[in-house]
Amino acid sequence: MASDTKKATGYDKYIDWKYFIFPVILLFVVMFMPPTQGMQDVAALFAVGPRLVTNHISEQLFQKKPVELEQWQLLTCQIMEKSVSEGSITRQKFLKRDARWCKSAGIPAEKENLGNAQEYVDGMTDESYEALMKSAAVLRAEGIRYKTLSDSNKLLADQGAWKLKVALAITVFTVFCFVTACIPLPAVAFCTGVILTFSGVVSRTEVAALYWDDAVWFIMGSLMFAAAMVKTGIDRRICLMLFKRLAAPSVGAISLLFICIIAFLSAFVSDHALAAIFLPIGLILYRGCTMKDGTLDSELGKMLMITICMGANIGGFGAPSGGARNIIMMTYMQDMFGFDMGYLQWVTYAMPYVFIMMPLTWLVIRWRFRPVVTDLSPAMVMLREDIARMGRWNRQQIITLVVFLIMIWLWLTEKELYDLGIYPIRLGIGVVAVAGGMAYIMTGVVNWRDYHEKVDWGVVWLYAGAVLFGKILDKTGAAYYLASTLVGGLAQFGFDHGLPLLAASGLIPGIITQFMADGPAAACVGPITLNMANFVHPGTVMLPFMTMATACASSFAYCLIIGTPPNAIVYASGLLEPKDFIRAGLPLWIVANIVLLLLMALYWVPRGFAGLPGF
Repeated sequence: MASDTKKATGYDKYIDWKYFIFPVILLFVVMFMPPTQGMQDVAALFAVGPRLVTNHISEQLFQKKPVELEQWQLLTCQIMEKSVSEGSITRQKFLKRDARWCKSAGIPAEKENLGNAQEYVDGMTDESYEALMKSAAVLRAEGIRYKTLSDSNKLLADQGAWKLKVALAITVFTVFCFVTACIPLPAVAFCTGVILTFSGVVSRTEVAALYWDDAVWFIMGSLMFAAAMVKTGIDRRICLMLFKRLAAPSVGAISLLFICIIAFLSAFVSDHALAAIFLPIGLILYRGCTMKDGTLDSELGKMLMITICMGANIGGFGAPSGGARNIIMMTYMQDMFGFDMGYLQWVTYAMPYVFIMMPLTWLVIRWRFRPVVTDLSPAMVMLREDIARMGRWNRQQIITLVVFLIMIWLWLTEKELYDLGIYPIRLGIGVVAVAGGMAYIMTGVVNWRDYHEKVDWGVVWLYAGAVLFGKILDKTGAAYYLASTLVGGLAQFGFDHGLPLLAASGLIPGIITQFMADGPAAACVGPITLNMANFVHPGTVMLPFMTMATACASSFAYCLIIGTPPNAIVYASGLLEPKDFIRAGLPLWIVANIVLLLLMALYWVPRGFAGLPGF
């Protein structure tokens, strides 16, 4: 009978046009609405700004137009322009630029030309260099407006405004689709690429390249090694080692232990890796306990999965090594204002936030998810029996563990060893993860059928679409437009000085990071919040506090699957729906903002910072 038919969920669902028609309509409304003055100005900054700033530097430094410059002179101007956009205005910073940095910045640089550029800048005084850079920064911040452009530059700005509107339209489209799940979520990722290509924002070759990123490779590789751990039984051995000493393995005790372990470690270890490690452990606990009628408790599975990803999300602020956002903000503060902050200094201000959020996160999750099964003892009994049947460690388990430990070692050290010159190339955590997945193939631990059946490839494409989406928000200036608009809107309510300004520094990146990775979100919002802090309260504790607050709030990606890799990794379990992230993420987002504000008011401000005056 129709009434007995099980409701389709997840990938079994077909498109629901009753809801999908709304994001489609909103997509076209935003795309074809007249651009506002703010959109035009941001489009001018991103579409024409780099060239105008380069022209300004060229004329001031060499008294020539860029087309008249020698190659090394043009390279000098291009490096300066890129440094201005990053807020780096010191001569010492220019002298540290190398071929590796130029390549990452998209600037072609031959060794001889780079050497000539650095030799020229080395001959300048700090005062003359910084005066030129400050004039370029003022031009970029205040002098590039749509109305002042020439007709030819206005045409370029109009094209930029169109791309910005498309990016904003996709934002509305994506959020609506994720909240309502009116279309299979991996399909949203492909819709994004199709819309961007049809609208002319990117070319057919660019769109393919933009889908892939180190984070996507990491998710793919982490799901591969999770499949290997499950097949060999390593996940069960790890689970038993973690929880065998618990006198009463209740849902409350284990979920609290999950949060404490994951949140603390994510300040020092990749949150991606922690989510991938604990995912199969959570699945074991879920599948090992049933309700009285013999069925699994879906609410228990959701609670365990949300606990894992939220634990990974809240801990990264605790130390500079906890995420790219922290390093980005520390670098901004040093490059823009010459203020340096030490590793331990950061930890003493940030780690209390992590410790406070641990029990609060646990309480919110316990409030939002009420599983019928509360005693996980049956899962522990089953684990002991299962491991007893396994007997001693076999060859495949030993290989799985050794490869896994090598991957962890490389995740922890590959960047540091590359910076020290020990590794000739930067591997990236994604390549390491995929290499681990291939190692399991090479050693015979798994075959491709295991990966084909046990890796959720839809989640891989889902996050690939999220990466594409975040890059477009950044590239078109849409993220910058959203951040600057939010700053202007909050200023009208008095959020432009003192503690309210610090509160704004939490709200703005906390909103934008829902749609893009935390690193790009901090990179986009950081210059805006830091410049505002320095303008309103120059030379005070506001600057380091704004730095830490912006970094912290950039990790508040609790509400959408695409917000952070841990969210996508636990979604691969198949136990969660998009609304489950909002169900827990929205109250956690509110709690996190309140905790950050109270921490600033009751701990940071009374304590002060390095002898700086208060505000």
